[in-house]
Amino acid sequence: MTVIDSFPLASGAALPAVGLGLWKIPKPDVAALVQTAVRTGYRHFDAACDYGNEAEAGAGFRAALAAGDCKREDLWITSKLWNTYHRAEHVRPACERSLRDLGLDYLDLYLIHFPIALEYVAPEVRYPPEWIFDPGAAEPKMRPAAVPIAETWRAMEELVTSGLARNIGVCNFGCSLLRDLTSYAKIRPSVLQVELHPYLTQEKLLRFCREERIAVTGFSPLGASSYLQLGMATEDDSVLKQPVVLAAAKRLGKTPAQVVLRWGVQRGTSVVPKTTKPERLAENLAIFDFALSPSEMQAISGLDRHRRFNDPGAFCEAAFHTFFPIYE
Repeated sequence: MTVIDSFPLASGAALPAVGLGLWKIPKPDVAALVQTAVRTGYRHFDAACDYGNEAEAGAGFRAALAAGDCKREDLWITSKLWNTYHRAEHVRPACERSLRDLGLDYLDLYLIHFPIALEYVAPEVRYPPEWIFDPGAAEPKMRPAAVPIAETWRAMEELVTSGLARNIGVCNFGCSLLRDLTSYAKIRPSVLQVELHPYLTQEKLLRFCREERIAVTGFSPLGASSYLQLGMATEDDSVLKQPVVLAAAKRLGKTPAQVVLRWGVQRGTSVVPKTTKPERLAENLAIFDFALSPSEMQAISGLDRHRRFNDPGAFCEAAFHTFFPIYE
């Protein structure tokens, strides 16, 4: 069995196949969790301005480096440009703020978080800016800004030129936006990060990215579990209870979560599961000593329901009083 624990990027870098997603991890838990993750063997960490915990993650990285648990060059740290910073003049300051909070000189990867441009909110007014322009308004809503992706991308390219980011990419883009972006990009996107799990396999998007040499990272790789506490999914939505997943787990002596994460990596995508439990940290990383059979891979992929849990076309209206579809 060939062990694939990283994926090559067009830039020549290697993206670790499993990372720790920092979304929704409470601030008081982040620093210790990051250091524990490093000691467990994690080298890939997925952060973002919008997660609101980059300063705490930075404390964890500093502690791990000071303790000699790893070297900076061993780590792969991703952050993301928030929607309110899409204008060219805001891109570098946003990146620099994330770097300060994370305690870093450079990011291994900086991503445009959504193909959604919102009006600028100054950091001294609110940070992270979140989605609503003015939470105190009589009718608080998102306030879209007319900023072309081309303008944002040019500023992203300057981050590479200046050494602030080693690689740049995008999140939540589909084939049409990627095709348009690559038509003018001087520095092509290294990575696309999108929601990927057995209920949302996105086969055509993955094939397109393979042909374009764009690596793919799947967020929410276990599906519904990331959205239960948000009221955006129920226990009945869990892919971990599917008979084909349970059968593979029994055959291999692995957990259902390990089977689903292995499915993600084995189909050629990196995964960034989130957990706050040390035992789950080790479990999620222990997926390189087994392989799913072709029939198991096919059966798990056959669970596809085109079920998207993280859809601005649904949650923006429900949570932020603004109808904002991006996938249709």
